[in-house]
Amino acid sequence: MTAFTAGLADINLDESRAPRSGAEAAGMKSASSSIYDMAATLSGRGELWNWGMYDPGLAAEIEARLPGFTDFGTDGFSEQLYYLALRDLPDGLDGCADRTVLEVGCGTGEGLNFLSRLVPGARMTGLDLSPKAVARAEATLARGETLRFVQGDAEKLPFEDSSVDVLINIESSHTYPDLGRFLHEAARVLRPGGTLSHIDVFTRQRLRTMRGITEEMPQLKWITDHDVSAEVRAAVRRRMAPGSRFRRTLDRQRMNPLVRTIATHSQILMFGGMFAGYRPPSSVKVLSRLGLVPWMSGLPMESYRHQVAVRV
Repeated sequence: MTAFTAGLADINLDESRAPRSGAEAAGMKSASSSIYDMAATLSGRGELWNWGMYDPGLAAEIEARLPGFTDFGTDGFSEQLYYLALRDLPDGLDGCADRTVLEVGCGTGEGLNFLSRLVPGARMTGLDLSPKAVARAEATLARGETLRFVQGDAEKLPFEDSSVDVLINIESSHTYPDLGRFLHEAARVLRPGGTLSHIDVFTRQRLRTMRGITEEMPQLKWITDHDVSAEVRAAVRRRMAPGSRFRRTLDRQRMNPLVRTIATHSQILMFGGMFAGYRPPSSVKVLSRLGLVPWMSGLPMESYRHQVAVRV
């Protein structure tokens, strides 16, 4: 975990825009794969791995398409990010029907499974670096050509040129050692006229790096860049508030008070707490002084953005 955290800080705070390669990149990818292998083993059915967003209008649109979608096992915030990924494309959500959709960084596939229910007829593939996440997705969610999952590297996509209509990437690329390589791979596999829907959280330096890379890539024409930071912060605050589904789930688990305090604090930090202005309670401060938990951790993320590009 320490090596991965150090690698994240290195690529997200670097001012030079230099891609990481060789042993450095391989080490970071290995650490990332191991962490998400463990997460795939420990996470529950239906859990989506992103910070989520809260927009009442989007929630109402989803409810109209999938009535009761938040009634069982979800607060709906992570689903709203997935919905946004397709809804704000030039042809909209319905324009993805009968298209080939690829998610790079799909985790255990729950987000793509959600989208497959919204877009009948689409052929969806999820790719992830974690072998266990992909194995779990294939075992529990795959449905022939409608929804399938493959293991692979975002910087070396195992797909033919011009074979994908829509590529989505949600809260994943900030972990890639070579962001430029991923964007070039996305452009390679997209058909002319195909779209890239990219959603992620950015440090000031990483956003500058991405903009510098995209300015030098004529293959992709960027048509929108929306800052959704306010909506993401709203979701994080609601998810972590007393009485939320997240809190109730933790409360149902058999933990002593000390373990519950540590688990709650760790989960809040992992799912955007710092970005949303989280301040730990005094009990965590005491535990931090004892070396049991970090007081605060993470990167100085400044914005959360949805960016869309068209393959020229």
